[in-house]
Amino acid sequence: MSNKSEILQEFVAACDKLDELKSKEAENSSPSTKETVVIQPQFGGEMNELTRKCDQLNMILAAMDASED
Repeated sequence: MSNKSEILQEFVAACDKLDELKSKEAENSSPSTKETVVIQPQFGGEMNELTRKCDQLNMILAAMDASED
């Protein structure tokens, strides 16, 4: 099992990547006209996977913090 600092680094990296993908998705879905735009997610699968990973790592970190108390 990894130590807390390694898990924290992995958590931060995953959250940063998720934020980056969310920003790219928002940029790609910005309409350039006033017409109705249908948004097709480009990074949906990867974003879902990263969200799940961030949630899991956050739970592990919370459990580690609780065990230290």
